[in-house]
Amino acid sequence: MDDRTHVTKTEARGATTPHMTRYILPISVALVVIIFAILLLVWR
Repeated sequence: MDDRTHVTKTEARGATTPHMTRYILPISVALVVIIFAILLLVWR
């Protein structure tokens, strides 16, 4: 017997699709690279 409830992607996520990861991830990676570059130059 298959008594599982099937929902669509939109229903499962509450009908919202924020695209924040598209901006947060590259900005965070860029900041980490910049911080490491500064630290490398300072403690040389």
